[in-house]
Amino acid sequence: MYADKSPKIVSFQVYYIGIVAVSASFYFRQILFVIKSFFFYRNHCVFAPITGTVRRATSSAAMRLVQFCHVGDEGRVRVGVERPEGQGVIDLKAFDPSVPSTMREFLEMGQSGMDCAGRALSSGQCVVPRSDIRLLSPVTGPEKVVCVGMNYRDHCLEQNAPIPEEPIIFSKFPSTITGPYDDIILPEESTEVDWEVELAFVIGRKGKHIKEEDALSYVAGFTVANDVSARDWQMKRNGKQWLLGKTFDTFCPLGPAIVTTAALKDVHNLGIRCLVNGAVVQDSNTSQMIFQTQKLVAWLSRFVTLCPGDVFLSGTPPGVGVFRNPPVYLKRGDVVECQIDEIGSIKNKVV
Repeated sequence: MYADKSPKIVSFQVYYIGIVAVSASFYFRQILFVIKSFFFYRNHCVFAPITGTVRRATSSAAMRLVQFCHVGDEGRVRVGVERPEGQGVIDLKAFDPSVPSTMREFLEMGQSGMDCAGRALSSGQCVVPRSDIRLLSPVTGPEKVVCVGMNYRDHCLEQNAPIPEEPIIFSKFPSTITGPYDDIILPEESTEVDWEVELAFVIGRKGKHIKEEDALSYVAGFTVANDVSARDWQMKRNGKQWLLGKTFDTFCPLGPAIVTTAALKDVHNLGIRCLVNGAVVQDSNTSQMIFQTQKLVAWLSRFVTLCPGDVFLSGTPPGVGVFRNPPVYLKRGDVVECQIDEIGSIKNKVV
């Protein structure tokens, strides 16, 4: 038989076990803090690829933001978040009455608006069936519609044109914007109306003289655009200034959603296509862009203040009608579909 342990030995063992337990608890809490910090910064910050600096992102969540109206109530605009796999749209104003009714106003809320959209998406509440709504352009009435010319290498080759050394900037009037499935109105003034599928992005917060490494934090998300163009007015009339040829009503179909950066694997490596009456006329990749999103934001912010809701059209790949032999232009009854992988498609009939 073993003799009973003395009280001193027992007390020492209890003391030792207590020290070990306290130390283990301390280190466990430290490890837990590190893990939580990692996931916080991963979800809420963007890391500059070269400097390693951290900057706050406009949105940290993977979301598809839309602007819509209820069928039969066309005048009541709402901002929503698409649920996955076509499971309807969450009406943000129904979820939180303080949320404004238009996307531009919603974006002006900044991160608080994005956080609200994230909570709404997680809640699964206030869902409206897709059959009960009509999708509008994800942004209406922006302060600016900024366009970039000659921004795809393969599009420059198509024209035997040199690669630009700096972005070529022009604009469309905001009144050109129309919905992702609305009609394109063929104007009587032009006989040479052409298609241009483009990756578009929307500014999420105000900025001037933005650094290139910070530029993506000013972008709310990406969408699909068709830079419809009247080539006769762009290339032959109006002193060959591009504005009038680009800015007829309905010449900027946009949609179907603003897709946040977190929802895209690599926005500068996406398939981009345009189909006319089901036939592929443009087929390229956003990796062909000469000046990527960060460069475009930084470049234009040298000249003007960028504001929430501003829309950028970042250029078109080869395959436009004007450079075909012979040239091909849109006519009434044609259906134009613009597609970008991971973002979606827009489809518009020419009337």
